[in-house]
Amino acid sequence: MKALVAVDGSDESENALAYAADIVDAMGGSITVVHAVDPTAYDEGGSEPTVSLWEDQRLIVESVEDAEQRGIDITDDAADLAAGLGHDVDVELLYGNPIREITNYAEDEGFDAIYVGHRGRSERAGLMLGSVAKSLVERATVPVTVVR
Repeated sequence: MKALVAVDGSDESENALAYAADIVDAMGGSITVVHAVDPTAYDEGGSEPTVSLWEDQRLIVESVEDAEQRGIDITDDAADLAAGLGHDVDVELLYGNPIREITNYAEDEGFDAIYVGHRGRSERAGLMLGSVAKSLVERATVPVTVVR
């Protein structure tokens, strides 16, 4: 079994990695951790002005270099977590829209499943913003497991 785990540095993505590790332990196989570098991202809270009327969302635009370094830090942390769970993982940075890049990578590289965390935003924010997890489920050609 080839498992792909999409991480974003959240507790929920760590939960997804731990869950995938349990599945891979039971079935055998490998784990690849991915993070999509997208310099334009929505974040929560902070002092910057919001870009909408829903939740406390603000648009953060960072340089590609900063986004890439953040991605490296996120995937390094995920690899350390996996090592603590007894797994060596492959790590890959993808560049662009997370939904498109993760689903294309999963299909192109022959993964059997995608695991992703879900933050459980409010229903109203979910309707207006969408959700990476929801969009992965809709677009992926392999099974997607959403973990909270």
